Amino acid sequence: MEGQAVNPIASFLPLILIFVVFYFLLIQPQRKQKKQHEQMIKNLGKNDEVVTSGGIHGTILNVKETTVVLRVDDNAKLEVEKYSIAAVTKKRSGEEAGK
Repeated sequence: MEGQAVNPIASFLPLILIFVVFYFLLIQPQRKQKKQHEQMIKNLGKNDEVVTSGGIHGTILNVKETTVVLRVDDNAKLEVEKYSIAAVTKKRSGEEAGK
């Protein structure tokens, strides 16, 4: 009895299925999270309360092209890169946003 020829596509099917699973479980959620972070960075404004990736809490005083100036205490200001902002904890009020 002779061995049957294996279809080359059938031998790649498990590899293709693994890639599809990785795409939907890892790659797609990561892309979505990156888009959300970019949108948050784009919408930063004065008086937003934020947390940096280093864990520093502050209020935005000034938004520049690639950086923001944070007030972290009464007389302490820090200038950090926009992309180091991890989260916005409190958005400015609608009344302040219109100014």
